[in-house]
Amino acid sequence: MAETWVNQAGGDLHLELRGAGGNRARLMDALREAIRSGRLLPGTLLPPYRSLAVDLGIARNTVAEAYSELVAEGWLTARQGSGTRVARRAAPLRREGPRASAAAPVRPRHDLRPSSPDASAFPRSAWLASARRALTAAPSEAFGVGDPRGRVELRRTLAEYLARARGVRTDPELIVVCSGFAHALRLLGRVLPGPVAVESYGLAFHRGILAEAGVRTVPLAIDEHGARVGDLPETGADTVLLTPAHQYPTGGPLHPERRAAAVDRARATGGLILEDDYDGEFRYDRQPVGAVQNLDPDHVVYLGSASKSLSPALRLGWMVLPDRLVDGVTAAKGEREPFSSALDQLTLADFIASGSYDRHLRRMRQIYRHRRDRLVSALAEHAPHIRATGIAAGLHAVLDLPPGTEAATLARAARHGLALDPLSPYRHPDSPMPPRDGLVVGYGTPPEHAFPAALDALCHCLP
Repeated sequence: MAETWVNQAGGDLHLELRGAGGNRARLMDALREAIRSGRLLPGTLLPPYRSLAVDLGIARNTVAEAYSELVAEGWLTARQGSGTRVARRAAPLRREGPRASAAAPVRPRHDLRPSSPDASAFPRSAWLASARRALTAAPSEAFGVGDPRGRVELRRTLAEYLARARGVRTDPELIVVCSGFAHALRLLGRVLPGPVAVESYGLAFHRGILAEAGVRTVPLAIDEHGARVGDLPETGADTVLLTPAHQYPTGGPLHPERRAAAVDRARATGGLILEDDYDGEFRYDRQPVGAVQNLDPDHVVYLGSASKSLSPALRLGWMVLPDRLVDGVTAAKGEREPFSSALDQLTLADFIASGSYDRHLRRMRQIYRHRRDRLVSALAEHAPHIRATGIAAGLHAVLDLPPGTEAATLARAARHGLALDPLSPYRHPDSPMPPRDGLVVGYGTPPEHAFPAALDALCHCLP
C-alpha cells in the first residue's frame, strides 16, 4: 500500500493507493473514498495533473484519465480556468453517530445560570487593539517554550493592578499564571496537605477537584456574616478555602472580625487561607472589599481570573503565592507551559496596562447593576414573597423558596425553556447546616436584548 502526501493548492492531501490493479484504478478508488468519507468536501480544488503525477510517482496521462473518468461518473467537475473540483452533488456519506434520544439536552431559550458574564459584551475592538500591540512588541523568545510561572509582562502588570485595585501586596516573582481558578486549585491540591476546610455552601466542582487530588474537605458553617471561622479548630484543618469578597453562592462579604480571626489562626498554626476573589471587581452598593491577602501575604494564597470580568474562553487566571509555595506550585505545573497561550497573556498585560480593563469593568458594573435592579424590581412586583439575597455584588442572586418547592420550580422552569441552578447541590454533603430550598439566578449570562424575556419566564415559574 502506497501512502502519499500530495500538495493541494498550498495544503496537503493524503491519498492511499490500495489494492490490486493499475495506477489509474487505484487512484480513482482513493479519490472516491476520500470524497465518500467527507475528507474531500464538495467544491474542493484538486491538484493539477502534473503535480499530482509527480507526487504519486505515476504518469501524467494516468492522472488525466482518472480525473476524466471521475468527471464522467459525476464525482468531479472540470471547467476551463477553474481546475478540477469535487462535484457539488457528491455529498459524503453520513457518519453514524449516537442516536438522539428523548433525554438529549435541549438548549434553553433563557439562560439564568450563574457564574458567566454576558458573552456579547466582550470588548472585541479593545482586545484586538491590545493583541496587535502585544504581538508587535513581543520579543522573539515569547514564541518559544514559556516560563511555567507565566509571561513576566503579565506578572508585572498583575502585580501593579492587584495592588491598586484589590490591595494585594506582592511582586511578579510570587505570581503564577494559570488557566483559571480550577487549574489553580488542582495545582494547589498537589502541594497542600489535607484536610481543607471549605464553606458549607460552595461549588461541588471545587470540592471534587480537591478530592481527586486526595485532599479531604470538611464543611465550615456560614451565616449572614460569611464563614464562621471561629469553628475552624473543630474541623482539624489548617488550610481553609474562603470567598471573602462575596460568599459563593449565598452572598455577603466576610465580616472584618472574621477576616482578622482567619489570618490569626493561619499564623498560629502555620496554615493557609486560599482566597477566591471571584467577584472582587463587581460590587454595586459601595467600594469593593479589599483582599484578605493584604493582611498577611505569607499565609494567604490569592486566586483570581478573567473568567467573569472578561470571558471564560480566555482561560487565564493567576495565583499570588507566599514565597514558600512558589517552587512547589511551579514544579507541579511542569517545566513547559501547556495551559495558557503566551500571546493571550501578552494581550491581557497590554489590555490592563492601557486602561482598557478598567474601562471595561466600569461599563460592565453599570450594566450588571442595572440588571440586578431589574431582577429585584420584577420580584417585588410579581413575587413579593420571594426573598433575594447576595445582591450587593457579583453576577447572581439566591432566591429563597418555600420548603419542598425547589424540584417543582425547576420542573416548571424547564417547561418554560428556562435554565436555572438549584441551591441544594451547592451544600456540602457533610454540612451541619440544614438544607435550604432555593435558586441561584445568574443575571450576567443573557445578552441585553434577551434579559426582559428571561425575567418574565422566571417570574412565571416561581411558586
